[in-house]
Amino acid sequence: MHLAVIGTGIVGVATAAWAQRDGHRVTFIDPREAGEACSFGNAGSLSPSAVLPVGMPGMWKKVPKWLLDPTGPLVIRTSYLPQVLPWLMRFLRHSTESEVTRIATAMRGLLAPVFDAYMPLVQRAGNGAGDLIQREGCLYVYSSREVAQRWKWGADLRRSLGVTMEEIEGEALFALEPDLRGSFAFGQFAPDNGATTDPSALVKAIYDQAMRDGAVHLRQRVTGFTRGNGGVRAVQLDGGPPLDVDGVVVAAGAWSAVLAAELGTRLPLETQRGYHVTLPNPTVQLRRNVMAVEQNIMVNPMRMGLRLAGTVELAGLKAAPNYDRAAALLKKGEQIFPRLTSDGHTVWMGHRPCFPDSMPVIGRAPKADNVWFGFGHGHVGMCGGASTGRELANLISGRAPEIDLEPFRADRFNGWVGL
Repeated sequence: MHLAVIGTGIVGVATAAWAQRDGHRVTFIDPREAGEACSFGNAGSLSPSAVLPVGMPGMWKKVPKWLLDPTGPLVIRTSYLPQVLPWLMRFLRHSTESEVTRIATAMRGLLAPVFDAYMPLVQRAGNGAGDLIQREGCLYVYSSREVAQRWKWGADLRRSLGVTMEEIEGEALFALEPDLRGSFAFGQFAPDNGATTDPSALVKAIYDQAMRDGAVHLRQRVTGFTRGNGGVRAVQLDGGPPLDVDGVVVAAGAWSAVLAAELGTRLPLETQRGYHVTLPNPTVQLRRNVMAVEQNIMVNPMRMGLRLAGTVELAGLKAAPNYDRAAALLKKGEQIFPRLTSDGHTVWMGHRPCFPDSMPVIGRAPKADNVWFGFGHGHVGMCGGASTGRELANLISGRAPEIDLEPFRADRFNGWVGL
């Protein structure tokens, strides 16, 4: 089968690599280089524990306060509020205890095999690709055991789904991460978690091997599809002739909704714009990723320095970045780590593709027999990218999926109209 893969982020690249193992011929379509956009600037977490949605029980009570705080964890630009309001209301409806339990259960199935899904790809890529993945666990840290009780419900839900969360405090915590001393006293250690030390390099390594294995990359934009016999027969491109195909994978991140609509499926895909700060000479030394829960900031040691990432901004795909959001991350980092050195730091903004239930769409397009969707992973694109690719390759080759994909169906949003 000649497969067009639209998107060269982690989902598209992993899907292509898994599909090639079945003998399919791949053409990437993306005007950008592989491993850019969110695959460049994410926090690098590879966490089987990252099953909780963004919307948690009781969040609706906090949203008004957050919206009044320009440096808070959630910001909505005033001009964008009318457009995003239907999405936001649906997001809050998915934040009940029963919904969060359902969502976390589904996400556990997707994220549990994160390393099993990555390992064949990095082993195939060679050239040190496996060294880009470390499995030192992750720490969720708090100022005290008492404060951690505010998040007990979510931690207990994780444990009920089989996530190992070991309580650790005082000197035992500092033995794992000495530079946490002074700001934190209690933590939960997730030993099965890991991270990538360079998310963009990891994507590029898998992509480079896919290219060596015969893939082609067209650096063009998709403008439409030629339909026929219940599916897509060709992909229309800007500045070139249509590309004849046997199948299509839509994995274009936050830009995927437009392509899905061209194929007859309207989806409530938003961009939760995320920011990061990377400090090349931070002074602070960490051995693994650390999630500072009260501050809502993830700190990950990477090859290029210490990366601070977090926050959500709803402002759409077209608005200019507000790098005050990155400055707020840096300020939080300096509060957590008084010795932090920010000389030469860089900032970044990217578009996390998110659905209101914090779950991606994975599976066959409802109105095109030879098209498969894989997008909307939100904060867990790196965590779920390889397993999504493996499952899409299973579907493309006519095999049964290895996890339950029913919760990720695109038609779960039937009736969505938005504004």
